[in-house]
Amino acid sequence: MPAVTVDDILSLPRIPAPDLAAVDRRVKSVTTAPKGYEGEGFPVHRAFAGVDLTDLDPFIHLDQMGEVEYAPGEPKGTPWHPHRGFETVTYMIDGIMEHQDSEGGGGVITNGDTQWMTAGSGLLHIETPPEHLVMSGGLFHGFQLWVNLPSEDKFINPRYQDLDADSVELLTTPDGGALLRLIAGDVAGHRGPGSTHTPMAMIHATLAPGAELRLPWRKDFNALAYVLSGKGTFGGTAPVQSAQLGVFGPGDLISVRADEVQESRSPEMDVLILGGLPIRESVAWAGPFVMNNRAELAQAYADFQAGRLGRIPAERT
Repeated sequence: MPAVTVDDILSLPRIPAPDLAAVDRRVKSVTTAPKGYEGEGFPVHRAFAGVDLTDLDPFIHLDQMGEVEYAPGEPKGTPWHPHRGFETVTYMIDGIMEHQDSEGGGGVITNGDTQWMTAGSGLLHIETPPEHLVMSGGLFHGFQLWVNLPSEDKFINPRYQDLDADSVELLTTPDGGALLRLIAGDVAGHRGPGSTHTPMAMIHATLAPGAELRLPWRKDFNALAYVLSGKGTFGGTAPVQSAQLGVFGPGDLISVRADEVQESRSPEMDVLILGGLPIRESVAWAGPFVMNNRAELAQAYADFQAGRLGRIPAERT
């Protein structure tokens, strides 16, 4: 179960019912995320695999981390690695992750927290489970999203936003059938706490069995929805289930419906809903760098090898 819940969902602000003239966004494609491993070996689903970057713009990459129940000694993270030219958004649905960078930043995100890192001109970064979690094991589930930066912002100074679970805007549908956690963006007159360079919106929605979400959406934004758990329908016609991504076409609203019957291990349907203003610039992406051309990529690797993206700090004592 996601960490951020409410006792009385009917006490939350409600998104308005869409205008009768609003046009549903139809589903252009549904893809299934392949399994893989990241960092030191923690399991992920590569949510954007096989999807054209023009449909994803301004997003680049999305990993669903887990959901996995670690035994003692099993939790894993990522070693030190560089980034330049984009933002990483790490959202912990359940579990704990520590992060640290070569600029002196760092902290802990847990159960519903979000860590938003603007890599900008470049830095080194590490993400690891805390020692006590390695010793005890436990539940680990979340995702990491990569958001592109326009060329004019590729070399801005790195920065962090630590968004704790209590800062997320909580909303519901007119009938109270869905819980929406608005992490970033303006949706239906409500604003999430995340501050973004690239205009975008990000929502984690939980739908009760049989519930429907009809969410007003900016016409100039693209629209994506990824099933974290459960099964249902996107756009009124496309059946989807866990680890599947729906890409929506043009229109005024996104519709998601949860099936009446869900699996016992996933009694509700959890969906990540994303959209942003396309940047429409060339993308040169290799490993941890997202630039506009091959020359900028080569320079990023050269700067990393020369230590210009920072150096690993001494171990904390």
